[in-house]
Amino acid sequence: MMNLIEVYIGEVTRRLPEKNREDIALELRSAIGDMLPEEYTEEEVKGVLAEMGNPAVLASNYSERPMHLIGPRYYDVYISLIKMILPIAATISLISLVAEYIFTPTEGRAVMDIVLTIMGEGIWRILEVGMHVFFWLTLTIAIIERADKGKDPAPLTTEMKKWTPDDLKKITYIPKKRAISKYEVFGSLLWTAIWATVYFYANKLLGIYENNGDGLVFVTPSMNQEVLNAYWPAVIIVIGLEIALALYKLLKKQWTRKLAIFNTIYEIIATVVFIVIVTNPNVFQSEFVSYTADLFSVSPDQFAARIVWGSSAIFLFFAGLNSFEGFRKSRAQ
Repeated sequence: MMNLIEVYIGEVTRRLPEKNREDIALELRSAIGDMLPEEYTEEEVKGVLAEMGNPAVLASNYSERPMHLIGPRYYDVYISLIKMILPIAATISLISLVAEYIFTPTEGRAVMDIVLTIMGEGIWRILEVGMHVFFWLTLTIAIIERADKGKDPAPLTTEMKKWTPDDLKKITYIPKKRAISKYEVFGSLLWTAIWATVYFYANKLLGIYENNGDGLVFVTPSMNQEVLNAYWPAVIIVIGLEIALALYKLLKKQWTRKLAIFNTIYEIIATVVFIVIVTNPNVFQSEFVSYTADLFSVSPDQFAARIVWGSSAIFLFFAGLNSFEGFRKSRAQ
């Protein structure tokens, strides 16, 4: 029975600094002795030890340092910083991915191959950034918590102060129908990386592929890269606006009238640039137009006209729909 008491005390004190173990062991023996009758049984010892509680929990009450990685005092700060820093870091990594695929030459591969590569690399970068943010932020908060000599266990706000009802005034209520998810922002940035890469390397990615028995082989490009490159200033402006719009969404977290106006301006500029490019008579390779026109049994001129007007109509439709949705969501309650 005495062995149970000593084992219990040992389980408590082994979790404590060496300098405090002897004093706390004496205190525990005295406390346990006061709780037991003169002639006690093993069951009574077990009852007292059960009342004393888990040795690890009891040790944490004696410890001068937290016996957890992130305690309740800093937990809310920790989670809030992760939610704030992780999207920013992930966004920066996706923007760098866009820049790499625009300015770094790529080998001629199938469109699906390059799209899957960009998506896979984008997801991997987000995971990699997430692990770095999680590790360094956890380490930083853990060090801060252990350096904090204050005895007040009250949780802190993100401003490292005690919570008061006045803090509620700083929180913006976001209706569910107006909310912008982080997935929407990341998806937009990934889409920017994909279409920008395809645009600047259209002569290697877009065109006619034939199966030679060993897989798809790129035969004829559909677009004239020299013509596409001639519009690079306008395209870079569209890319910049698209990235700025995504970052603005990330910042605001909800649809507002100003965001809807910005979205509409972007849609107008992007639509005008697209229509100007696609209506250029030399934007499509003549070999591609002739080859595809034969497949549909129409003349090359008819096929080219259908591509121009069909793609322009589709672009106008979705531009109008996205603009309308922006204003509709900004008015949602």
